[in-house]
Amino acid sequence: MALQPVVKRSVSGDVFEQIAADVLSGELVPGATLPSERQLAEALGVSRPAVREALQRLAAAGLVAVRQGDATTVLDYRRGAGLEVLPRLLVQAGELEPKVARSILEARLHNGPKVAELAAGRLGAADAETVGALLADTVEALAAEQDPVAQQRHAMEFWDHVVDAADSIVFRLMFNMLRAAYEPALAALAPIMSAEVGNVGAYRELAAAIVAGRPQEAADIARALLEPATTALIDVLDGH
Repeated sequence: MALQPVVKRSVSGDVFEQIAADVLSGELVPGATLPSERQLAEALGVSRPAVREALQRLAAAGLVAVRQGDATTVLDYRRGAGLEVLPRLLVQAGELEPKVARSILEARLHNGPKVAELAAGRLGAADAETVGALLADTVEALAAEQDPVAQQRHAMEFWDHVVDAADSIVFRLMFNMLRAAYEPALAALAPIMSAEVGNVGAYRELAAAIVAGRPQEAADIARALLEPATTALIDVLDGH
């Protein structure tokens, strides 16, 4: 574990990021013990309260176990962490991690149709007009947009409204984290995503199926919309 002095202003945040990166990269293996607060503070050139705050954040993220009067132990993040670590797993040492990217794409393809199905099945008549207007406005903004990165942002806004209509807190939190992991790569993904985000007709059809309360149709349209780009991206990651 090669500790580097912290020089940024958010001291506890920088301590957190440095240790989290070592845990998520595997440099700090599950079961390993961290140096004491005093030793960490000295090695990093920060105060003990800053180290303590960082360790508390690491514990809350499921990356370490902090026990009063005992050593801080590294946990297996695969067993204890949540989706909040996904963006950090996706990009490590400035490089995209292909296996993590593939997992995100697979989750996107699996979840999208189900979210659309739930939205179509749960959207009551009272909300249909409001949601329909939101979806329609987003689709028209997408249709008028020429910039490929901006198109992806409009598409994400469309799905944001669909997730709201699905009324599922689990899918909402998953969407938030998947979006956080996806957004930094918008420019790099633009060439492959252009066909999907440019398929305005499919977005209109999906919006219509959701507002009309046709769950299976909504799921089928969503799958047809998402699958081509997802398959192409996975092929790129696999080197095909």
